[in-house]
Amino acid sequence: MADRKQLGKKQLAVIEDMFRGELDEQAILDKHKISKNIYNKWLTDENFIEEFNRRIAWLNRQSELIIARYASLAAAKLVQLTESEKAETARKACLDIISLPKPALSNSQKATVEPQTKQLSQATCGRLLAALANEKTE
Repeated sequence: MADRKQLGKKQLAVIEDMFRGELDEQAILDKHKISKNIYNKWLTDENFIEEFNRRIAWLNRQSELIIARYASLAAAKLVQLTESEKAETARKACLDIISLPKPALSNSQKATVEPQTKQLSQATCGRLLAALANEKTE
C-alpha cells in the first residue's frame, strides 16, 4: 500500500462538505468549482470511494451508538405507554413490545440459550391484549 495515492485538497474538501449535509451535491460542486465530469472521474477513483465509504461506515457506527444509548429509555417509555388511559395507545404499545426484535447473540451465547418458541399468532396476541385490557378495567 506504499504506492497508494493521497486524495487532493479539493477532493477532501468536497467529501467534508458532502458529510456536513448543509448543501446538496451540485451546490458543493459549484462551491469548489468542480465540473460534473471531474466529479464523475473521482467517483471511479478507488481512493476517493474508499474514503467516502469509510466515512459512511463511521456515520453508521455513530447512529448505532446513539440508538444503543437510548434503546433502554425507549423501551421503558414503551412499557409506560401500556398503562395509558387511552386503550388504543396501550394496545399499540403492547403490539410494539411483542414485535420488538430480539438482540443478536454471540456464538457462545447461542450455544447456551434454548431454541426460541414459535411467534405468537395474531389471534393469540389479540386474546392477550384483550386480557390486558380487561385487567386494566377491573
